Amino acid sequence: MPDLNHVVLIGRLTRDAELKYTANGQAVCKFSIAVNRRRKNGDQWEDEANFFDIVVWGRQGEAVIQYLVKGKLIGVDGELRQDRWVQDGQNRSKIEVVANNLQLLGGGLAGSGSSGNNGASAPGGSGTAPSYGQGGYQERRNDSYTDRGPPPREPAGGVSSDGFTDDIPF
Repeated sequence: MPDLNHVVLIGRLTRDAELKYTANGQAVCKFSIAVNRRRKNGDQWEDEANFFDIVVWGRQGEAVIQYLVKGKLIGVDGELRQDRWVQDGQNRSKIEVVANNLQLLGGGLAGSGSSGNNGASAPGGSGTAPSYGQGGYQERRNDSYTDRGPPPREPAGGVSSDGFTDDIPF
């Protein structure tokens, strides 16, 4: 049986994402998310936060950087990678999640400095949330917005006949 390395996480960004470029011009978008886990401590249930570093490579990272702000709820589908290096004669390592697909799920936390768009996800308009994967932009229907209040407003810049805004950055 082959080895399996697959991880799916849903959490909130702990800080705004950073976009950098390697020496050969490859885009690298890095950020961290907090994923809460409920556990029982005696008779009380407690939330325990786990923090994960996420890396998004290439055009996918360039396309989503503007939406990855502190407090934003996202879903990540990817794989674990271990980065190893030597620092001051000591062997070091770090585990990161390399995202293959990224889903913008909702608005930021109140007062987090996010765009405050009432749960709307990036471009796409009424009841849709964009998904950014290896195959580029895919639009996925999100009918669960009724639990979060009214549907998102249509984006500024107009909507063409195919339902996309004129100002999509890719």
